Amino acid sequence: MATIFHLALASDWAAAQQTGEYAVSTRGRTLAEEGFIHASRGDQWPGVRAAFYADVDEPLLLLRIDTDLLDVPVVDEPAAPGAAETFPHIYGPLPTTAVVRVLPLSPAGRPAAAATAPSPAPSTSTSTSTSTSTFAAVYFREMFANAGLILLVLAVGFAGILLGVALGGEAGPGIGGITGTALGLALATLLYRRRAKRGSP
Repeated sequence: MATIFHLALASDWAAAQQTGEYAVSTRGRTLAEEGFIHASRGDQWPGVRAAFYADVDEPLLLLRIDTDLLDVPVVDEPAAPGAAETFPHIYGPLPTTAVVRVLPLSPAGRPAAAATAPSPAPSTSTSTSTSTSTFAAVYFREMFANAGLILLVLAVGFAGILLGVALGGEAGPGIGGITGTALGLALATLLYRRRAKRGSP
């Protein structure tokens, strides 16, 4: 996944969510007027913000775009003829589904405290490492939580067998095991649903 960024006025983004497409090139210019949508890499958007959006009064957003979700070309081009630095330009409307995160910006141009800022480094290795470690943490947390629920079912089922043995009778252990397993499954299901409702293990 290649990630690029675009600075958007909150009102423009709200309008795009109604239509499913964002078609503003840059501040005061549409895609139709400019021919492409201006975008930035992770190390470029703060400079663009300072140069072109420092005096914006209305809420400003940073759109994080996954280029793999675009169905239009993205071309690295100089910002001006003869300039050495290139910027990604999106040659077509931006589907709202390609925007994987929307970060509100504070007046200073940094993402607001409620949002996590993307790494400004040009290399994607840091962000990839962070994403991988976050995924791994969630994966192992879920795996151990589910293993715990399975152990709970087995423990309650085994307790049912022991209770059946204690009560005696030929069918006691079988009935106790079935009853214990059913009780364990019901308890595990309840715990699983409560954990899912909270949104975390």
